[in-house]
Amino acid sequence: MPLKILTDMKTKFVYPVLLILFACSGNNDVNTSKEVKSKIEADYEAENKLKKELEEVEKEEALRIKELEATLTSMTFDRLKHDFGKVQEDSDNKTTFIVKNTGKKPLVIESVSASCGCTTPFKPEKPIAPGKSDKIEVVFHPKPGQLNEQTKTVTVEANTEPSMSVLTISAFVTPKK
Repeated sequence: MPLKILTDMKTKFVYPVLLILFACSGNNDVNTSKEVKSKIEADYEAENKLKKELEEVEKEEALRIKELEATLTSMTFDRLKHDFGKVQEDSDNKTTFIVKNTGKKPLVIESVSASCGCTTPFKPEKPIAPGKSDKIEVVFHPKPGQLNEQTKTVTVEANTEPSMSVLTISAFVTPKK
């Protein structure tokens, strides 16, 4: 008799409960499956959109590089370093670097900048034609107390590859008499 009671309980209670649980979890699986599918589709669309945007950026960058390369030229300097020797503090010391356009496009010196406020460079304002030269003037004015060996740089930025060149000036600064 106890076996019959167990069998009846299984049939009347356990099986229906299990059936309800599986039925409910089955619906959840369907809903979950739909949600996962929807998420995968959204991710796929977002990835495709990003790929298209990246391709567009790459095309624009390639075009920009091609345009830039079409304007590049080359340059040389008569020298890259100048030593003023002994100079006095609080004095103007001038030198000129000659820059020559050795390329086939106009040379545009975009900027010249000094590593220190005691050095002032002046750049050509107009483009330099192929085969022609111009000058970059540099004034070194050591301030009072700026004594002994001094080395400063002037960075020249132009439409060349590489785009920057560095000129160096040096001096031994003595006290003003």
